[in-house]
Amino acid sequence: MAYSASTPAGQAVQNIINDLPGLMAVAIVDISSGMSLASHSNSGINPETAAAYNTEVVKQKLKAMSALKLQNETIDDILITLTNQLHLIKLVADSKKFIYLVVNSRDTNLAIAREVLRAQNELLS
Repeated sequence: MAYSASTPAGQAVQNIINDLPGLMAVAIVDISSGMSLASHSNSGINPETAAAYNTEVVKQKLKAMSALKLQNETIDDILITLTNQLHLIKLVADSKKFIYLVVNSRDTNLAIAREVLRAQNELLS
């Protein structure tokens, strides 16, 4: 357990664990540094390492949107589907943080996972 429930990021991680107990990993990530503010893993996935790499995914998508002049558009989430896993990156409304979630694709409904992450937006903004 790499979080303290006394911080907003830690509270968000705890809320997500409560709502998706079968999750594989979760992290709240600062986009500017790529550092995990709070994280948890129920698997061999290292959420701190994933946070750093997925920060680059977010930054590159933001650059692509700028190059394509996609004005008045914001990233809601980024979904990466693997053979047995869903990796969901949900940007927080302040655009300074994102929630990174890994779930088993056979055990988790994507719509429910998205709603669980959306519900943490206000806490983290």
